[in-house]
Amino acid sequence: MPRYKKEPKRFDQINVIPFIDIMLVLLVMVLTTATFIKQGVIPVELPQASSSKKEDLKKEISVYVNAKGEMFYEKEKVDAKGLEAKLSKVDKKQTIVLRSDKESKFQDFVTVMDILKRLKHEQLYIVTKEYNEPLKLNQ
Repeated sequence: MPRYKKEPKRFDQINVIPFIDIMLVLLVMVLTTATFIKQGVIPVELPQASSSKKEDLKKEISVYVNAKGEMFYEKEKVDAKGLEAKLSKVDKKQTIVLRSDKESKFQDFVTVMDILKRLKHEQLYIVTKEYNEPLKLNQ
């Protein structure tokens, strides 16, 4: 009985279904782990903090302080008294989001914080950029 060598099968086509399955799983992973950063309307360069964390906010009121020290309630430019008047009409449990430019004066930040404290607002978020390296403090 002669023995014949089997010739290896030729691959005339590629089965791409497992590849598509893997790509769909990777797509789902990317979409579920992606972070979407909400940028404000007023151009503000945020300071950095090592414990910065994105909070999921339902309804929020944004207060901005830009590099020139100008204050904004939502999109409307206001002074300190105007800001206090607008915030006094807001519910005390309403979330207030403060976006203060890192080049703004600290006094402007303190003024907004003082207004919020005086009006007894309980929900305040201060928006910062995430900074992964340890901060070097001047000693």
